[in-house]
Amino acid sequence: MKTRIVEIEEEHIDQETIREAGEIIRSGGLVAFPTETVYGLGGDALNPASSRKIYEAKGRPSDNPLIVHIAKWEALSAIVKNIPEEAVRLAQVYWPGPLTMILEKSDLVPAETTGGLNTVAVRMPSHKTALAFIEAAGGYVAAPSANRSGRPSPTLARYVSQDLAGRIEMIIDGGDVELGLESTIVDLTAGTPVILRPGYITRVMLESTLGRVEEDVTILCDDSGQAPKAPGMKYRHYAPKGELTIISGPQQAVTDYINAQLDRYRTENKKTGVIASEATVSAYRADVCKNGGSRQDESALARRLYRILREFDDEDVEIIYAESFEGAGVGQAVMNRLLKAAGHRVTELK
Repeated sequence: MKTRIVEIEEEHIDQETIREAGEIIRSGGLVAFPTETVYGLGGDALNPASSRKIYEAKGRPSDNPLIVHIAKWEALSAIVKNIPEEAVRLAQVYWPGPLTMILEKSDLVPAETTGGLNTVAVRMPSHKTALAFIEAAGGYVAAPSANRSGRPSPTLARYVSQDLAGRIEMIIDGGDVELGLESTIVDLTAGTPVILRPGYITRVMLESTLGRVEEDVTILCDDSGQAPKAPGMKYRHYAPKGELTIISGPQQAVTDYINAQLDRYRTENKKTGVIASEATVSAYRADVCKNGGSRQDESALARRLYRILREFDDEDVEIIYAESFEGAGVGQAVMNRLLKAAGHRVTELK
């Protein structure tokens, strides 16, 4: 299969290209497209065969649910059994935007799309190209991130092409994405709303809208053996090809420890890399050092994280160390992704 790559500017959308992309989805094919979070790999959410194609193209476990993307609020009622008041309130504040809600699915949504669950994950992106594409595709697009399973999510079309060229019909190149991390996922089926995946919409923001909100215990710890209720909960995700380890503790101890490890790997002729804040990045002796930005600007690292991980792959880095980036806001989402990328490989220093 030859994958067609087409550039589209969000402010000057080529309607003919959008029409063609929509027709690919309607006929059972796959199209990668930009959103404000990361690039998504789209298929017809209501077509079981399309969802199976998504899993096959990504090499994704079939019990890992897909997110259904919609372009209009009115579309929600057809794919869920009921719309709770919490969903209405969240949508009024955060849709379109980087928030996914888990609701009880209707019979219209096939089990292939939901990983066999009786719930469905739904979001309405804010990216204008994505919204136009979803409409042209019939209004319901199942779309995980557009990468091979386990790899860092793509924030540029060229990374989509690296992973999926020859596996899908089209890539819509919309340039660099705005946010760089996947949507927050909140489960509205379990009584008290529960955050299953952190993102730009933080717990504080959700609580300001809903009141009490809980967090799933696996957000910043190793996964349980339970079936995943949302994308990113069970399997190793976002991983570079090199071995990534997170080092946590007092800053000087972290710097000294990482440099000692870098020196050791240099004697073994291993190419090394480090992810650090702008205040400390110059202190490391790695072959490749990546500046994650200021610790006072959690969103900066969020925007850069996946690109940094992909750049390590481009530069054939074999051993990677990352400073810990804990934070109560978006920093929690960054740590969630780093922990997944490292396979929860963490060294804590005193």
